[in-house]
Amino acid sequence: ESPSLQSTSPEMARALPAPGEQYRNPTEVQMSQLVLPCHTNHRGELSIGQLLKWIDTTACLSGKQSCAMDLAIHYVGQVVNIKAKVNRAFNSSMEVGIQVSYEDLCSGKQWNVCKAYATFVAQGKATGKMKLKPLTPQTEEEKMEYSIAAERRRMRLAHTDTLKDLLTHSTMPTERENGDCNNVVPAEKTRVESVELVLPPHANHQGNTFGGQIMAWMENVATIAASRLCHAHPTLKTIEMFHFRGPSQVGDRLLLKAIVNNSFKNSMEVGVCVEAYRQEMEVSRRHINSAFMTFVVLDQEGQPSAIPMVKPEVGDGERRYREASARKKIRLDRKYIISCEQTKVPLSVPWDQSNKVYLSYNNVSALKTLVAKTNWVLAAEIDKVRMYTLEEDKYLSFRIEMTLCIDATQAFFLLSDLRQRHEWDRHYAAELVQQVDEDDTIYHVVSQTVSQENKPQDFVILASRRKPCDEGDPYVVAFRSVMLPTCPPNPEYTRQETMCSGFCIWQETAELTKVSYYNQAAPGYLAYVTTNIAGLSSDFYVTFKACERFLQKNKDEITVGLQNL
Repeated sequence: ESPSLQSTSPEMARALPAPGEQYRNPTEVQMSQLVLPCHTNHRGELSIGQLLKWIDTTACLSGKQSCAMDLAIHYVGQVVNIKAKVNRAFNSSMEVGIQVSYEDLCSGKQWNVCKAYATFVAQGKATGKMKLKPLTPQTEEEKMEYSIAAERRRMRLAHTDTLKDLLTHSTMPTERENGDCNNVVPAEKTRVESVELVLPPHANHQGNTFGGQIMAWMENVATIAASRLCHAHPTLKTIEMFHFRGPSQVGDRLLLKAIVNNSFKNSMEVGVCVEAYRQEMEVSRRHINSAFMTFVVLDQEGQPSAIPMVKPEVGDGERRYREASARKKIRLDRKYIISCEQTKVPLSVPWDQSNKVYLSYNNVSALKTLVAKTNWVLAAEIDKVRMYTLEEDKYLSFRIEMTLCIDATQAFFLLSDLRQRHEWDRHYAAELVQQVDEDDTIYHVVSQTVSQENKPQDFVILASRRKPCDEGDPYVVAFRSVMLPTCPPNPEYTRQETMCSGFCIWQETAELTKVSYYNQAAPGYLAYVTTNIAGLSSDFYVTFKACERFLQKNKDEITVGLQNL
């Protein structure tokens, strides 16, 4: 898309505001729409299809797309405000962040109601995929979104494997347990097929169908399918991955197919796919779009009502039924682990095979968010080992930083293996509990720091490591607490938790590397931080000088190991 290529120009991204002017991201686009009766459904609420059209237009102007979102209700007379901006450009794709809010003109109140991420791919007419110019973030928020976009991309690419693993390692029922067997609807009765002709008003200047128009048509057939199960007017609550596989053009016929894949106690999943064809070539249909939509039926108090059971068709219907259950599990994991604020969930989330991708994402993105903060204050410095602090709400975070004569890759591999940490940190002893994959490892860590119960402290730590995604990105080793059934609390220790900590390692020159350790301090660390800040202890300096000696001593050994890989 030509607008996106222009908007990701580094010259534009690096442009700073003139004195007295407020900085604004050059890729940011805002749209405000007044909800009129022609935009609403039978209940006077904004049609989700109309909202999807507005979202698509705004995102396209900012930067095609694969996106997921949770949706809320808007009414006639309210204003829908949509903001979109490019978070990061990769080789030929980019992530666009979209924020939807609504505004009550009478009271002046505004509410954020929906956030989504769309992935666009830049393609030339003759050359296919095009390489995008890099984006340079300026503000703290932009740096955070830029950094975490790489993690979201990694999670999206792993989604299919996560689904397959869950289906392979889990036993899922073929029909809903403890349901009313007399209230069962065959899935075939919910099937909907509809054909739309793509006309010039449905397409852009290049003749390609607007993504928002296709999404609106998909929402329409999905709503009909859901209605055939519940015999009521359903409400669309979430959309899972609008996946645009290919374009369609003016003159194409679009065959939209929808069916209820599975129903749960208070919700149902509808699968939708779109095939495109020319009138004279109906036999050669192209699968161009797919999505999964979750509907609920609200009672007079606005609460979800019970949903009838659905009986899947034999064969593909049973596969879709099981996959819908797996997607529901993934959505719950994602909501619990990623979407909730840290203060609203336990620090140690149970680790299992099905949520490993989201725990790894949460681990790395939490550290990257901490790194992107700009208001760090230098609290102490001894012989070029610097300690910074960050006071924010209820948390005191600290950062310890030093520059070494070592290759960043060497430091990355040495610091990511916690079993070697005891060689430079006398408080620390770690044993390997589980090697999850190449990037994630679970350790049992014992700290000789004595707790209030006069016992050593122990932790179960998930260590997630990441190599740089682009030039200028750091190597990352992130730590967070998890719960593991094979490693229960031991009465000999006081089980503690770490919220967010880890290393970021930057290659500054051919010879020099900056190593920074971050920790969002739990109560057990506060005495350590405050005594070092007050100058009553130089423990941070002693520990990190020992770390420097450890890295220098072992860098040649790790070089030989890397050469043998």
